[in-house]
Amino acid sequence: MLLQPLSHAIPTLSHDYAEWHQGRENYALWYIEITEPTLLKYLNRLREHFSAFLFQPNIRQFHITLFICGFLTQNNPVLNDDFPTLHLEQQIQEIIQQAFKSFKVSTGNIQSFDSALFVEVLDLKNSLSNIRTLLAKNHSEIAALQYLPHITLGLYNQAYSATQIFQTIENIPQKHFEINIEHLTFGYYKAKIIQGQLFAHQHIHLSSL
Repeated sequence: MLLQPLSHAIPTLSHDYAEWHQGRENYALWYIEITEPTLLKYLNRLREHFSAFLFQPNIRQFHITLFICGFLTQNNPVLNDDFPTLHLEQQIQEIIQQAFKSFKVSTGNIQSFDSALFVEVLDLKNSLSNIRTLLAKNHSEIAALQYLPHITLGLYNQAYSATQIFQTIENIPQKHFEINIEHLTFGYYKAKIIQGQLFAHQHIHLSSL
């Protein structure tokens, strides 16, 4: 949910969140890696500028989340957020058969969810949405809300007022970039490490335009 005026941010607490992961290790998702050097430099500058607001350490690579799969398992699912490797194989085959072509999206402005600061991503041709529809064919997305493509800068470390956050956003110069997307990545992060790094497990290259 987007941060609303007159409200406060929801902070991330530094604890294990065992009630969520229940001992499971790898939380899987499809995502798009950000690799363009100029954009990465800009995003790192933003992350540094807002560092006082953000949970630390904050080492997760910049990316666009495409589809949240759940806890990766080689066994049959037990909990409703388990993601068996069989479903991954089905998703990969669907993507390959569809033969998606490379495409472009662009970055927009800095915005805020109630729990995280982010840069919006503009998908004017619905390319991301089309891929998401295919990924959902054999597996329901976990905690699916209205999809808003974005690049997360970080999670909040305290319950800051929306006014304070919005004023800080207004006072920083913003830039906009075009992103050429040539491959999709399936990977995971360690559920017990807050904002830990992403581990790529599978790349699917898209055909040229």
